[in-house]
Amino acid sequence: MDQKLIELISNTLGITFSSVKSTLQLMEDGATIPFIARYRKEMTGSLDEVQISDIQKQYKKLLELVDRKVFILSSIEEQGKLTPELAAKITASFDSNEIEDLYLPYKRKKKTKADVARENGLEPLAKIIMSQRGQDIELAAKKYLNTNITTVKDAIQGAQDIIAEWISEDQDLRDKIRQNFRKFGIIMSKVVPKKKDEAEKFMDYFEFQEALHKCPSHRYLAMMRGENEGLLKVGISVDDDRMLTMIDRKFIRSNGAEADIIADAVADSYKRLIYPAIETQIKNEFKEKADDEAIKVFGENLRQLLLAPPLGQKAVLAVDPGFRTGCKVVCLDSNGDFKEYKTIFPHPPQNQVGDAKEMIKNLVYKYQIQAIGIGNGTASRETQSILQEITFDRKVDIYMVNESGASIYSASDVAREEFPDMDLTIRGAISIGRRLMDPLAELVKIDAKSIGVGQYQHDVHQGKLKENLDMTVSSCVNRVGVNLNTASRHILTYIAGMGPSIAKNVVEYRRTNGDFNSIAQLKKVPRLGDKAYEQSAGFLRIREGANLLDNTGVHPESYGIVEKMAKKSGLSLAQFIDNTEARKQINLHEYVTENIGLPTLMDIMKELDKPGLDPRGEAQQFRFDDKLKTMNDVYEGMVVPGLVTNMTNFGAFVDIGVKQDGLLHISQITKKYIQNPSEVLHLGQELMVKVIGIDIPRKRINLTLLF
Repeated sequence: MDQKLIELISNTLGITFSSVKSTLQLMEDGATIPFIARYRKEMTGSLDEVQISDIQKQYKKLLELVDRKVFILSSIEEQGKLTPELAAKITASFDSNEIEDLYLPYKRKKKTKADVARENGLEPLAKIIMSQRGQDIELAAKKYLNTNITTVKDAIQGAQDIIAEWISEDQDLRDKIRQNFRKFGIIMSKVVPKKKDEAEKFMDYFEFQEALHKCPSHRYLAMMRGENEGLLKVGISVDDDRMLTMIDRKFIRSNGAEADIIADAVADSYKRLIYPAIETQIKNEFKEKADDEAIKVFGENLRQLLLAPPLGQKAVLAVDPGFRTGCKVVCLDSNGDFKEYKTIFPHPPQNQVGDAKEMIKNLVYKYQIQAIGIGNGTASRETQSILQEITFDRKVDIYMVNESGASIYSASDVAREEFPDMDLTIRGAISIGRRLMDPLAELVKIDAKSIGVGQYQHDVHQGKLKENLDMTVSSCVNRVGVNLNTASRHILTYIAGMGPSIAKNVVEYRRTNGDFNSIAQLKKVPRLGDKAYEQSAGFLRIREGANLLDNTGVHPESYGIVEKMAKKSGLSLAQFIDNTEARKQINLHEYVTENIGLPTLMDIMKELDKPGLDPRGEAQQFRFDDKLKTMNDVYEGMVVPGLVTNMTNFGAFVDIGVKQDGLLHISQITKKYIQNPSEVLHLGQELMVKVIGIDIPRKRINLTLLF
């Protein structure tokens, strides 16, 4: 493992050299991020998943840069132009811009004006001009006339083209210009005149400009989307005179004809070669930063959604509401298994309210339903109002369920595999019910981009987005842990060390041999070797298994330590787990070994304090203001309850029950300064908000949080 790369990662991330080295070594040995963060704290210095992921990303980025340097060195060497000094510069650099600048003069490219001038023998003339010794340039130029270059003017122009290219390839100059773009650049956007009518959604950017370094990621991505759709022209403006003066000072050391030719070459080089290249480079650089920020927000929103409190194992009646086509109703037992499907028509044009209520009442009685989940789409509020009027023979809680992505699931291969003989609408209703019972278990079946949180997910780097979202899903699944005897193949796929094929084998083994009685039994699953067992075992749970520790987050490799603690306390394992006072008497220092230190021992004790407890909490009911059904019911000044449904860097979107989320701008969230709404709010949070603006034609509601 390259020590230089470890040092660079350490300096970049502010993480100790030893922690970076140990983390990379663990990954090289096949360890996963959740496993390292949870069960190898002694080796990493208790790094969390984000830090470990950052190390992984930095290492990957540096390896790609090393590969790029190898290619560049080989390319220059093939041309016979690789000097020891140039090789040393490229080898020592880990700045991608610097490396590309060093490679630029040797990069194979389309024939340029300078190439044509060189072919016509004008490079010596360019060198004479750049020497700036006060020679008669017109007289010197006559020596270079030929069949292609017939006039002195043509000769000087050709030499000027070569000089312009030399200037554009100056690595130090390009770096200074890049710095000027970053510090002083103004990003500007204008609407394409012929596309003004089509570009209405980009109205805020028709005549827009802002300091580039102050432009937040959401605005930058919005402008980039407008440009990609051919509706906006986006560019970066800098002080051209300042740039030209800086270049002149570097290259012009005389007066007279030579200085005039070089000054013209400088102007040409800047306008034709340097400015367009640096502008594109900086736009891409800031696009990458904006992507990273948007992906980070998307990932955090997804994390909060996946970790939403579950209702748990209760019989559920789920409703996918609709007007003309009716409401699709399904009944699920406490395991989430489908029992029955009906369609009710309580809304116009049928208005069969009485029949609908009677049918729901009968289904609740028939399947001992404990909760009703209603998808929060079309007709959701109207359906909720009707169901709340029903008097049941028992307590039945009614929940609104975020149904984003349910339609995607309905048409997916996963849904067809689960319910091959069912209509899409039935699958959607089942998904809504299961999402209420266990959001995490159901949402892992849906492409994370389709779940409906975040912004600009289709505009950012798709590879990075997928990597981040996959890691987020994996992190959430492993944080919660899964019941080995009830978990679907889809959720097992995200358990550390498994993946699709092993997850499939686990489910197949369970189907053939019955429920697992112990975590150790996993070793009998085909293709689940020692490494996969080590990585996955701590994140799996077995309720009422042979070993009580199988229902905790204690890793099997540490079972022996817990058993020693129990024995020293004079208790059985079950008694020790139940006896809080006995555990408090344990001196953890006595159990420190070469491989297991205090961080792991403290985690073990935390697990024993709450064996089998779901860290997500319990689902809570929420009720919108009964007076609100559509935007026409909303007026400025009204105070209403709402649910946070999405968050961006500029604010949070809040559902107040009118089919159109309101915007709670970041400036309206708290009186103190915050950089991101997630510092104060989280998805699914219940708020009391005040309407401060409404624009029905543009479907906009502006809110403020009641302090």
